Amino acid sequence: MKIAIIKTGGKQYKVKEGQKIKVEKIEGKSKKVKLETLLIASTDGKEIEIGQPSLGEKVEAKVISEGKGKKIEVVKFKSKTRYKRTIGHRQPFTELEIVKIG
Repeated sequence: MKIAIIKTGGKQYKVKEGQKIKVEKIEGKSKKVKLETLLIASTDGKEIEIGQPSLGEKVEAKVISEGKGKKIEVVKFKSKTRYKRTIGHRQPFTELEIVKIG
């Protein structure tokens, strides 16, 4: 089994085949996605490919669903001036299943 480190949405994720992950929303209507790969390694550590800075698009994933995360509340408050502002935010995400590495 292989392990890969991918980069999407400004974040890096350690993934393996069959794993489901939630990433920042990916635009587009396609069912298959190719992700930018930074590193691919075997589980025993004998076979390693390291990108400088990346290996290209070597990890394939399937889009399972899209949605919004839990709501967080952002509160701004200034004392002695009667200022209080409350804002809610729900971050959109795309759920992916890793199909093939390498």
